[in-house]
Amino acid sequence: MSISAEEILAEIGPVQEVLDAHDGVVNVLDTSDGNIMLSLDGGCNGCSSTPMTAMQIYYSLKKLDAVNDVIFVNGELPDYMRTFIDQKMAKEAEEGDAGEGPQGEIV
Repeated sequence: MSISAEEILAEIGPVQEVLDAHDGVVNVLDTSDGNIMLSLDGGCNGCSSTPMTAMQIYYSLKKLDAVNDVIFVNGELPDYMRTFIDQKMAKEAEEGDAGEGPQGEIV
């Protein structure tokens, strides 16, 4: 199962509104084998909120069956945040919430 750049951009919908307001840009660089490579550019460069934006994007995309991994090429998502999301998703799966989609945004 593959996923297109257009589908990736559509999935980050709510985050895109914030990015648009701050001249942020998500560039989908690759979607091979479900490994999504992204770059946050424009207003995201140097922004202190970029890790939180990357965290929300990672969480949204990891919910998709066609996505194996999300890689931010400029290091916008620190390892500890990635671990936090992975643990949150594992807990949701244990509780049976995984099939219901995201339960809200990570704040």
